[in-house]
Amino acid sequence: MAQTLKLVNRSSSVFRNLTEAWAESLLRRPEKVIKRHKSLADVPGPSAISFLTDIFCRGGLSRLHELQLQGKAKYGPVWKASFGPILTVHVADPALIEQVLRQEGKHPIRSDLSSWKDYREYRGHSYGLLTAEGEEWQQFRSILGKHMLKPKEVEAYNDVLSDVVGDLIKKLNHQRNQNPNKVVKDISSEFYRFGLEGISSVLFESRIGCLETTIPEETEKFIKSINTMFVMTLLTMAMPKCLHKIFKKPWQKFCESWDYMFAFGKFYFLLFLADIAEKVSRGEKVEGKFLTYYLAQEKIPMKAVYGNVTELLLAGVDTISSTLSWTLYELARHPHVQSALFEEITKVQQGRKVATAADVAKMPLMKAVVKEVLRLYPVIPGNARVVSDRDIQIGEYIIPKKTLITLCHYATSRDEKFFSDPNEFKPERWLKKDDCHHPYASIPFGFGKRSCIGRRIAELEVYLALSRILTHFEVRPECPGSVVKPMTRTLLVPEKEINIQFLER
Repeated sequence: MAQTLKLVNRSSSVFRNLTEAWAESLLRRPEKVIKRHKSLADVPGPSAISFLTDIFCRGGLSRLHELQLQGKAKYGPVWKASFGPILTVHVADPALIEQVLRQEGKHPIRSDLSSWKDYREYRGHSYGLLTAEGEEWQQFRSILGKHMLKPKEVEAYNDVLSDVVGDLIKKLNHQRNQNPNKVVKDISSEFYRFGLEGISSVLFESRIGCLETTIPEETEKFIKSINTMFVMTLLTMAMPKCLHKIFKKPWQKFCESWDYMFAFGKFYFLLFLADIAEKVSRGEKVEGKFLTYYLAQEKIPMKAVYGNVTELLLAGVDTISSTLSWTLYELARHPHVQSALFEEITKVQQGRKVATAADVAKMPLMKAVVKEVLRLYPVIPGNARVVSDRDIQIGEYIIPKKTLITLCHYATSRDEKFFSDPNEFKPERWLKKDDCHHPYASIPFGFGKRSCIGRRIAELEVYLALSRILTHFEVRPECPGSVVKPMTRTLLVPEKEINIQFLER
């Protein structure tokens, strides 16, 4: 009997232990699920009042790139913030950025760009490649991609861009000769005009005078309109629409800027079509090398052509200006890199003064220099995505559909976990085979279907310009030791003028 009781007690004890273990596992399981799949409410971040105070009272609009670094340091790789009426989830880790981009679907939405779209609705303009979504965007992308993404198609623009670069050299030479120290003041403004002349030459097969000694008034006004529009973009997006009628100036200036940009693009496009019509009437063959010709041939509405032409002009200016300005700034401050790059250019060109697309393909240091510049100063410091059809997972969080997600490229490209000495200009890091970088740590031209469609043309233009500039000139800073920091103006631009001394080779 006693033995039987012992067995019963032992069995009861075993059963009790199993029951307790089972119950404990059940209780723990929900905790694990919650830990894996947190909601948007669990994402950390500053209060709306704190963030808006930082933005509007502490100059935050001009240092949004720095707020990326601060947000990541304080809250981790994922945090949220309310920018006016818009709640944004910020992602500042390459693996998580990759996770977002791989869930973006068939028709990726870059970001809301609400004020840009509001303007087009307000004026009755068509969307272009930067603002269109869904099937409309896919149509534009397919048409333009044929002639902007294929290397052989892009090489067809070599001679056109080379002519523009030749005029840039003449303009730089003229500007440096106005100063006894051979200094060109505010190099960004010169490259702004070069960028506009370059994209206009590609689009319209004609020159618009940006690099003349006396620049046409309408060209200067177009450049000022771009600058004003970018400044007003952040203000108009931060303000609820109802406030546009109370605080009228930002929205009014924003609209005036876009009005002029659309009028400018339409004017030159119509001149281009008139030139084609005249050639046809004379029985000349029209080969249709250039982009606006293809747009007109694809039977899309003329309003859509104007929208695309205007947005392509806009996109072709800042990318070139920013990249070339920062490149010369860093090369002037790092003479050993400049010397090595000059040696590479000289070796490849073999005595020729003018490089070709085939030449720059053989210049690995040239490409590494531009990569490093775009890592330090990405033209677009924070890209964005909106996944409209489903909730997505970002790390341990489930983010609801239609949430604006900002991809913090400035923060990831200056993260010491992915780049040693992240704030230093070291082009050689891109030449070392054993130096592996996360592929999403620095993606200045974006990724996938929504990546920059003009990347190949922009890179060719930058390479041709750099090779010719360094063939003719040695560049030095006007004031050695002077530091120029970046600032946000929707895009990343120099905080103050970059002044460069050009010494003849």
